[in-house]
Amino acid sequence: MTGKTMSKFFLTEGKTDLPVLKPFIVDSKSGWQSGNLVALASNRNVGFTIALALVVWLLFDSAVAQSQGDSNQTIFQTLIKWTPLMFKGPEGEFGGFVLNITVSFISMALGTFLGLWLGIGQVSPNTAIRRVSWAITQIFRNSPWLVLLFYFMLLLPFTIEIFGQKFDIPGWTKATFALSLPIMANVSEIVRGAISSIETGQWESAESLAFSRTQTMWRIILPQCVKRMIPPWMNWYCILTMSTPLISILGVNDGMTLTQNALAAEGRSEFLIPMYLWLMAWFFAYSYPIASLTRRLERRFAIET
Repeated sequence: MTGKTMSKFFLTEGKTDLPVLKPFIVDSKSGWQSGNLVALASNRNVGFTIALALVVWLLFDSAVAQSQGDSNQTIFQTLIKWTPLMFKGPEGEFGGFVLNITVSFISMALGTFLGLWLGIGQVSPNTAIRRVSWAITQIFRNSPWLVLLFYFMLLLPFTIEIFGQKFDIPGWTKATFALSLPIMANVSEIVRGAISSIETGQWESAESLAFSRTQTMWRIILPQCVKRMIPPWMNWYCILTMSTPLISILGVNDGMTLTQNALAAEGRSEFLIPMYLWLMAWFFAYSYPIASLTRRLERRFAIET
């Protein structure tokens, strides 16, 4: 095949049997379409139904309060009164729902960093590194989260001494480290699976260009794994966020603990369900957009076979 014929072939067909590295291409035609939340907000029927349900609930709430002889203590007014405490904790202290989100952020960051190296270790050509990485992954992937929380809460010291100065270790710090371990194990599996899904031709092409294994991994393989890892990574972040109320069992002043304190202060059983539903609504409002975006990314980054 002459050079002119070859150029014509590539310009017209655009195909080759050679194992080449495919570049990342952002489809400008598809773009980012409006999300589910935007569509939900723009739906007049759904919006009207939600508004009507809210009005009915407020009227019913006021009627119940008046029937009990306490018109100034409706469920709605009680929720408004205790919301600052449930959301960010007492003044001068760190806690509440904000603490749950903070724990989820730090645990996910730490677990992702450790899980990346552990996942790479699972595909290492060194047998010892591969077996140790696999064992650590399986141990923390199949351990109950609550057991890990209790174990590290009792295992880690309550105070440390550095250069003669003692520092207290908050309970939420130890809980954050404990929650990062199962995330580390699951991220390790995500990384291992993503690396294993890359065609062997990519490795062979890099080897033919005299790339070392380290260069091939960081410059060719892992960049292609990113789009495959993002959807399951975001899904695990949602799971982690929903699991952060477990730290309340250890006495940490998170949203669940402060909600229980508010209920104890009120001393009225009829506030039990509304206040827990109110806390659940915060978690839903925070996690649902992430779950919706995860589904969109799964469709966008679907691997064609």
